Amino acid sequence: MFEKVLIAEDHESTNISVQKTLGDLAITQYDYVYYCDDALLRISKSVLAQQPYQLLITDISFEEDHREQKLKNGIELIMKVKAVDPTIKVIVFSAEDRPNIIEGLFKDQGIDAYVRKARHDAKELKLAIETISKGKKHLANQLRQGVKEKNLHEFTTLDITILTLLSQGVLQKDIPLYLQKNNIKPSGLSTIEKRLSHMKEMLEFSKNEQLIVFCKDLGII
Repeated sequence: MFEKVLIAEDHESTNISVQKTLGDLAITQYDYVYYCDDALLRISKSVLAQQPYQLLITDISFEEDHREQKLKNGIELIMKVKAVDPTIKVIVFSAEDRPNIIEGLFKDQGIDAYVRKARHDAKELKLAIETISKGKKHLANQLRQGVKEKNLHEFTTLDITILTLLSQGVLQKDIPLYLQKNNIKPSGLSTIEKRLSHMKEMLEFSKNEQLIVFCKDLGII
């Protein structure tokens, strides 16, 4: 089990709740901060003192106030913390429920667990801490199912080409000409429209822009 933990959470009531969860697990050595900059400073100092934190529990969103901050959110904090101490474990405790964002946290930021703020979140947080203390990753079943469903669509080479061109600013009506010049078939405008419509329907998006952002987040384009 973890012996030294840092909590980065700007809502006092949630901060207190997380502290209680740690106490229930007999973790007594913990600190808490309300700002990302303070969290990074604490972790940096602990590493220099050779007494590093073993676990960081952080939200993603932090409200701005009168105090100017260099780090605006939890994602920026995680990136900086991982650069200072690549061995630290990270749990994201957030209200965010978008599958592409959650998957990106695991894939791009290398987090160890994600717990959504909701009913029974204290129990879920406790389970996450216990799970990652054993060297495993943790994601609640309902969130894992959401991520899985978002990845059901198999992107074809044509799909990726269309999305890449759109992301580069090529107009949809001009894509057929590019496909024809590069001997890519089928290349008709109706085919392109059908592929885009199918992808948006499968992934539950209403706009091409949403689809492009999603694919960028997953590293597809």
